[in-house]
Amino acid sequence: MAYIPLEEHLPGITGLLEYSRETAEPIRELTQILMRGPSTLSEGERELIATVVSSGNGCVFCTTAHTAAANTYYDDPSLCEMAKKDIDSTPLDEKMKALLHVARLTGMGGKQVSTEAIACAKEHGATDLEIHDTVLIAALFCLYNRYVDGLGTHLPLDATYYQELAGRLNKNGYVRIPEAYEQLKHKKTKPNS
Repeated sequence: MAYIPLEEHLPGITGLLEYSRETAEPIRELTQILMRGPSTLSEGERELIATVVSSGNGCVFCTTAHTAAANTYYDDPSLCEMAKKDIDSTPLDEKMKALLHVARLTGMGGKQVSTEAIACAKEHGATDLEIHDTVLIAALFCLYNRYVDGLGTHLPLDATYYQELAGRLNKNGYVRIPEAYEQLKHKKTKPNS
């Protein structure tokens, strides 16, 4: 059970974003810019950053949601599973592996990011803007992870929820779609564990 009254049909972050639309608006806007705005990082790469950070933080809702979203961009769904366990084992290019290491370090704490990790990313072709965006995406998802888990939000009972969410994120990005919230009234949730 969530620690504050949230709509039962809105699991994870969706319930929190509806609970306080005033605080949700700037968070959504920043997320839309970072995850769907112009970038030399693909949308799939940005979703993979969110996945790796959320996994490192142990946030079940965000990890599952962004794994589903990232999987829609990659032909091999095992790539996300590999990245969550061992970044270096993935068939990604060296630049993306280095950026994922920077993201994971950021998730552990900003001071964990080392000059060596940044140098490695640059050595493999990461631009200053890509490094900036990687750290900011990682920091943003730390906020989401702590927001979701810190308020004990519900998880969906039906695992297909995550696929539906991934479809909405990939089609509409991170903006609020009122009709999507109405459709969720028919879904069930369970307490976050």
